[in-house]
Amino acid sequence: MKRSERHHLKENEVALSVARAREQFEEHRRPVLAIGAAILVVIVAAGGFLWWRQHVDTLSRAMLVDAMAVEEAPVVPPPAPPAPGQPANAANLAPPPGSFASEQAKLATALPKFLAAADAYPSTRAGIAARYHAGACLVALGRTKDAIEQYQQVIDRAGSDIYGDMGRLGLAEAQMQAQQYDAAINQYRDLSTKTNLPTDAILMQLGRAYAAAGRKAQAQQTFQRILDEFPQSQYAQLAKRELDATKGAGA
Repeated sequence: MKRSERHHLKENEVALSVARAREQFEEHRRPVLAIGAAILVVIVAAGGFLWWRQHVDTLSRAMLVDAMAVEEAPVVPPPAPPAPGQPANAANLAPPPGSFASEQAKLATALPKFLAAADAYPSTRAGIAARYHAGACLVALGRTKDAIEQYQQVIDRAGSDIYGDMGRLGLAEAQMQAQQYDAAINQYRDLSTKTNLPTDAILMQLGRAYAAAGRKAQAQQTFQRILDEFPQSQYAQLAKRELDATKGAGA
């Protein structure tokens, strides 16, 4: 075979290979493009979701920080009014900027900020934290019914998270203040066996709940348990005083 013929055959083979490759590409083009488009959509969606979650997290944290700044602001009681005959200075009577004249005034200002953050971002960690702080404000303001509702929402959303345990602890405190002693006892008793919070601190509250409910024997057993199991606890001396007080009251 002549060299020119061999060269011509090779050119034909190359042409046929290119043609076959083109046919195969055209045959599989649509599914390949569809898969590529689907992957691109997933990547874009995932990136958008991550951006959105980070954006929401940033906003929720900003609202929480703003509320906590109020909660942590100093309380500066107004000075005594001037003596009779002395001129009053309005500037001296007003609290310094960023401070509050009373704890009640400060909490009343912080509360709506916490609630706004909690309601705007209820499922974020910052939103759950804001609702917990709202519950604490409500307890301090004497609004125990509202506090119980907020703490229950914390528990429902946080689950086994640390804020779930803190929500249960706050709930028990609100129930104690509302004189719902049996409910508070159940909360403290459950926390003493299933929580990562300090057991001695929970037992101290449980003993007080028993005492408030008039269940002196169980209160004494709980205070004694602190002394036996946690002799080095910071609550040991307090538990001893509470134990002696319940014994004296029962005498």
